[in-house]
Amino acid sequence: MKYKKHFSFAGLVLWLLFITEIAHAQTKDNVINFIFTSDVHFGLTKEEFRGKEKVPALEINKAMVQAMNTLSTKSTNIAGIDALIITGDIANRMENGVQSATESWRQFKEVYIDSNRLHKANGAKSELFIMPGNHDMSNAIGFHRPMKPNKDAASMLGIYNLMFPNNQVSKFDSSLTRIHYSRDIKGVHFIFLSLYPDSAERVWMEKDLKNISLSTPVFLFAHSVPDVEPRFFENPNGVHDINEEDKFENLVPERYKDGRDVKGETTIEQNEFADFINKHSNIKIYFHGHENWTDYYTYTGPKKNIKLTCIRTDSPMKGRISLKDEKKLAFELVSINTHTGILTVKEVLWNAHLNSNELGWGLEGTYNLK
Repeated sequence: MKYKKHFSFAGLVLWLLFITEIAHAQTKDNVINFIFTSDVHFGLTKEEFRGKEKVPALEINKAMVQAMNTLSTKSTNIAGIDALIITGDIANRMENGVQSATESWRQFKEVYIDSNRLHKANGAKSELFIMPGNHDMSNAIGFHRPMKPNKDAASMLGIYNLMFPNNQVSKFDSSLTRIHYSRDIKGVHFIFLSLYPDSAERVWMEKDLKNISLSTPVFLFAHSVPDVEPRFFENPNGVHDINEEDKFENLVPERYKDGRDVKGETTIEQNEFADFINKHSNIKIYFHGHENWTDYYTYTGPKKNIKLTCIRTDSPMKGRISLKDEKKLAFELVSINTHTGILTVKEVLWNAHLNSNELGWGLEGTYNLK
């Protein structure tokens, strides 16, 4: 009898250990963690950073990546980082003595590929997903103010070739080498867009979403804010080119519909995007940069007929708030429990302690994806 009792207790202990291990594995499988940032702007300098003046983007981005890396090396509750996502403006526009896009892309690779130590829960290297910003595109196709050189497509080519390794190109063509793609990560569908979900991007998205279940949460990532600026669209005037008088930038292939002035509204364009969102109810969150501060808000469209959760992030070089207070420099840590459908986003204040890599925490938001 004593023997049976001892055997039963030992078996119970082993069983509990087994169940705990399975639960732990399931927990890791049910959680997606990714870092989101934007507007890294290689080529710019910051007036002051950690007691130094005129600090280049190379040094500042290195410091931010070192802080990101701590999420994979410190003893935290984070099982692993599945991806690092950057929504554009890799290179700053080549105006006023700013370095070439070629040099900016070289520096980007040095920091975000060579110095990146982030890894997943299984030890594999974290994915890197990047998209272009308006500065990257303008460098490639030209701008209405002088640049030197006049054109340099290095960051656009670099992004394309990095994201499409099986379809390498040596020449950038904005109509042929469109940088948009999607990935499925643990039951969530990630869509990465070229600048803004304009009419051409929505046609592509319709095809992409055909095979996605309505029960699958979908995230959109783009550089532009949802209430897009007129200048992003193709010039509606004359021969529809980029010129000093009209100041349209021809960043997306859709021609501007709301008038002929770059200072106008984008009511038609936004309403068409809102109609698309209403049609696809499983699109849950829109992530973007461009305006350069941390903000979690609801976009309702011009007609106030949608409620799309938006997550906006800071820029290490052009932060609206962090430019005045470097302790507010931030990126976003997003965690999703795919079992419960709960997404949590936290603002990581990566320079809160200046010369230390100790992280601080700012805003936090929680959203139900079901």
